[in-house]
Amino acid sequence: MLSNIVMTVIGADRPGLVQLVASCVADHGGNWLESRMCHLGGEFAGILRVEVEAARRDELVTALRQLETVGLRVIIQTAGGAAPASAGSVATLELVGHDRPGILRSVSGVFAAHGVNVEELASERVSAPMGGGTLFQARVTVMVPATANLAAVRADLEKIAADLMVDIRLDRKP
Repeated sequence: MLSNIVMTVIGADRPGLVQLVASCVADHGGNWLESRMCHLGGEFAGILRVEVEAARRDELVTALRQLETVGLRVIIQTAGGAAPASAGSVATLELVGHDRPGILRSVSGVFAAHGVNVEELASERVSAPMGGGTLFQARVTVMVPATANLAAVRADLEKIAADLMVDIRLDRKP
């Protein structure tokens, strides 16, 4: 029987951190399934999911926790198996506007009100062209449940877009 381990790793960025984690996983019988990793504000941050034989799970978890001795903070969540597939459709939201506090709070509030689950979110602040200040950009992949009306979600997003002074586009993925 296989066991899934989902973890977050964070530490001061430097070359070799991904190799440390990958070696630890492989050396203890784990299989790297998926991950998202990046450099944020001088720090290395990543989330990943691995699977390992249940009999070796504790061995791998212990080894992963030892990475803290080399400067990586590791937060581990173990689970029995893969998450059940969600019923619904996938959609992508693209948002661009002048940066200000509360943009994601407002957008995620619409999602929560409609039972829409955020699957992946990437955001950044960038300089606006021609010295126009700072823009906030986000790309969000969401799972829209079969019980939700995508047109209603889109309408509610359009209502807040005017208040936030952002451009929002929500499209169903093919």
